[in-house]
Amino acid sequence: MKELVEVITKALVDDPDSVVVTEKEEKKTIVLEVHVADFDMGKVIGKQGRIAKAIRSVVKAAAAKEDKKVIVDIMD
Repeated sequence: MKELVEVITKALVDDPDSVVVTEKEEKKTIVLEVHVADFDMGKVIGKQGRIAKAIRSVVKAAAAKEDKKVIVDIMD
């Protein structure tokens, strides 16, 4: 899951080297924290959060195949 979020996020931003995704596992839930440069934050979130919602939907679908719950947090 971590790699999937990294690939999607790096494709969206102007500075792909600043993208950092950390993974924390809590019981049956995996929390992915996405850190990007301040000037790229709008590109990852999108208007009214549409891009962020789309990223979460793709990850949720991939996680469902592995019977896991994944939460994607976009950190500032």
